[in-house]
Amino acid sequence: MKLFTSLVTAALLSGAMPVMAETQNITWWDFFAGGDGVRMKALIQQFNEENPDIKVNATTLEWGTPFYTKVRTSAAVGQGPDVMTYHLSRLPMGLKEGILTPITDADLAAADLKQDDFYAPALAAAKGPDGTLYAVPFDIHSTLLFYNKKLLEGTPYLDADGNLTGVDSLEGFEGALAAAKEKGSTAPISYATGDDGGVYRVFYTLLAQQGGELISADGQVLPGDSADKAVRAVEIMTKWYENGWQPEQALYEASVALFTSGKSAFFFNGAWEVPTMVDLEAKKELGFEWGVAEIPPLMGKQTNWADSHGWAIPIQGKSEMSPEKRAAVMKLIGWMEKHSLAWAAAGHIPAYKPVASSDEFKAMKPNSNYAGLADHATYDPRSPVAGVASPVYDAAVNVLAPAIHGYMPADEAIAQFRAEIEGAMK
Repeated sequence: MKLFTSLVTAALLSGAMPVMAETQNITWWDFFAGGDGVRMKALIQQFNEENPDIKVNATTLEWGTPFYTKVRTSAAVGQGPDVMTYHLSRLPMGLKEGILTPITDADLAAADLKQDDFYAPALAAAKGPDGTLYAVPFDIHSTLLFYNKKLLEGTPYLDADGNLTGVDSLEGFEGALAAAKEKGSTAPISYATGDDGGVYRVFYTLLAQQGGELISADGQVLPGDSADKAVRAVEIMTKWYENGWQPEQALYEASVALFTSGKSAFFFNGAWEVPTMVDLEAKKELGFEWGVAEIPPLMGKQTNWADSHGWAIPIQGKSEMSPEKRAAVMKLIGWMEKHSLAWAAAGHIPAYKPVASSDEFKAMKPNSNYAGLADHATYDPRSPVAGVASPVYDAAVNVLAPAIHGYMPADEAIAQFRAEIEGAMK
């Protein structure tokens, strides 16, 4: 104690008293639960250990509408987070609400990042209409096609190496569904036919593969011949139901169980379910060998629905974040991007290309098998009424879900679907 006092006194007398760096406390909000949450908490803990000058105080909130509602109300009065996870599909709504701050080139430089580091579709989804960046993409997650090799053995749809073959068209895919049905599959293609996300993502993929557009840049719903293409998408999904190929009104958990229990030959779901399959396989709780691939070009064009988690910095009410804290936030974001290989284990594709192109990610299976979708993914329309937990998702479960179960003709369903979206725009 005497030594410390002497040192302080000497420093004061010499005018050389050191300035102690202030620890930057960062308030962080995310919506990651389950396996995603475990991985993110581990990353935050590692960051805190490696960066003693910054302390991340993380809170996990309920996914979907509750999260975005709380962000909107809290940020407006200066009670929100310093940094938050954000679906890029929700960015147009965030801009309409005025709660997001631009990410400048100086911000990116502070994070040791640059725009060219990211895949073009994800980067475009992170920008406003004028090209201003409002979020930093973290991953790309998309709907994939999982398959049960046991139910496809002996059919023309599995090659000698156990890979899908002959399903690169609607005719070929439906042939595989019929073959799986003959082999005893009770629901050859499982997806959440009774949930908003499950129905919407399959519908939107079929629409996009035809070159259809849900909402144009100038705000038209199903412009040009897109309505006809939307009708075609609903007709296909209805046929799958009528032929007994897809489950009736399956909620999310039921759709997963159908596949993991070996009753479905195919499974439409997001990359986030890859860890589920990997874990079950490791525990020897699967009765079959499985595979996963990009959704094939059933309607001609190789694309499918996708979204991204990104990092966004909300407004601080009427105040502004200090330059020191903003620099700390950007340092955190840059660190997360460069450590996103750990996040990729959750099934996602890193949006940061230096990690996605690394040998380490290429060796990560099965993730790297479907990494090509990052270049040709189709994101939700850039509209405040679209994206996760949006009016478009509501219309999907309210209108499209009944339609694919035969409760209304496809053309009537699309007319009502369009009317609901247009109503939400007013």
